[in-house]
Amino acid sequence: MARFDSVIIGGAIVGSAVAYYLREEGFTGSIALVERDPQFAHAATTLSMASIRQQFSIPENIRLSRFTLDLFRRLREEFGADADIAFREKGYLILASEEGRDVLAANHAVQCAEGADVVLEDADALTRRFPWLATAGIALGAYGRSGEGWFDAHALLSLFRKALRQRGVTFVAASAAGISRAGNRATAVLLDSGEVLETGLVVNAAGPNAGVVAGYAGLKLPVEPRKRSVFVFEARERYDDMPLLVDPSGVYVRPEGSVYVTGGAEPESTDGPADPADFEPEWPLFEEVIWPVLAERVPAFEAIKPTRAWAGHYDYNTLDQNAVIGPHPEVTNFIFANGFSGHGLQQAPAVGKAVAELIVHGGYRGIDCSAFSYERIAAGRPFRELNVI
Repeated sequence: MARFDSVIIGGAIVGSAVAYYLREEGFTGSIALVERDPQFAHAATTLSMASIRQQFSIPENIRLSRFTLDLFRRLREEFGADADIAFREKGYLILASEEGRDVLAANHAVQCAEGADVVLEDADALTRRFPWLATAGIALGAYGRSGEGWFDAHALLSLFRKALRQRGVTFVAASAAGISRAGNRATAVLLDSGEVLETGLVVNAAGPNAGVVAGYAGLKLPVEPRKRSVFVFEARERYDDMPLLVDPSGVYVRPEGSVYVTGGAEPESTDGPADPADFEPEWPLFEEVIWPVLAERVPAFEAIKPTRAWAGHYDYNTLDQNAVIGPHPEVTNFIFANGFSGHGLQQAPAVGKAVAELIVHGGYRGIDCSAFSYERIAAGRPFRELNVI
C-alpha cells in the first residue's frame, strides 16, 4: 500500500495540467497521476480535433480558452526553447442560418465584451472574404481573425508530461477500480492491479470515464462517453485561407497539410452512452450526411477522395454540455475536473490552474470557476453553453 497526498485519476491533458499547476502554485506534497492508457492510444486528448476558439456563449468558457491562448503565446518561456505545438492560427468561421442569426449575434456580443477578435459578417461579406464559400441559406458568419485555430495535441501533452517528470510527480499505469470513503472523506483509490493508494485528496480527471469514477466514490456525475468520428479526405483544390468552418448543420471542416479533416452532425436524438471500447468510425455518417453538406457549402468538395478516419470519445455532460469543476459539496476532498463535452483540450491548462488554486489557496485567484461547481449538478440546474461543436 502506497500513500500520496494527492491522487489524480486520469493522466491525459486535464490531469496533467492539474498536476503541473499544483506544483506551480506551491503544492509540496506527493502526487500520483493514474492513467489507464499510458500510450494515450485511445485518449480523448490525442483523438480530438485539437483546436482552440474563443467563440463561446458563456464568458467563463471564453476566459478559460483565452488563458490557454496566452500560454500558447509564451510556450517557450513556460516549457523551454524547444517547445512547439505547431499552432496554426487560422481562425474559426461559424455560420448561421436565418433561424440561428440572433443566437450567433448574441454570442458575438459576449465574445467582444471579453476581448475576442471575432467579426460578424453577412453572406456578401463572407463571399468577398472567402470566394470558395457558397453562402446559400447563410444569414451571418462569425469569423475569429486571431486567437483561434488548431495545434498538435500530442506535442502539448508531451510538454506537460515532461515537465511533470522534473517536478517529482509519480506516474502510475493502471485503472482506478474503486474509491474508499470514511464518512464524507475519500481515503484511498483502489487500482485494477490490486494496489491501494491511500490519499487525502482525489481529483477526478478521468475524461469520458469520469461518471464511472465518481460512482466509485458513491457520487453521481452526469458525464458519459460519446463517440465522435473524424474523416480525412483529399481534394484537388487547396484553400490555404480556410479557417475551421462550421456549417449550421454542425458539420465542420478544416485543412490539415495537404488534406482536409471533417466531422460533426452526429444524431443527438439517437445518441447515448457510447461503448467505451468502440473506436470504429461511422462511415455512413460521412457518406450520407457530411459529404453532401461539404459539397453544398464548398462546391469544389463535390469531388473529393476520402482516405481514412478515426473515432474517439469525449466526456459529455448530459445536463448542460459544460464543465464540472471543483469539490463535491459533501465529500469535499473529491475534486471534479470533468464534463467538457468536446472543448476540454483547449481549456485544460486554465482548468488545471484553477483547480490547483482551489486546492492550494482555498479559492480561485485567476479565473473564477464557481459557475461550473457541482452544486448545479446536484440541483439539476443547467449552466448551458450554446456554442457546442
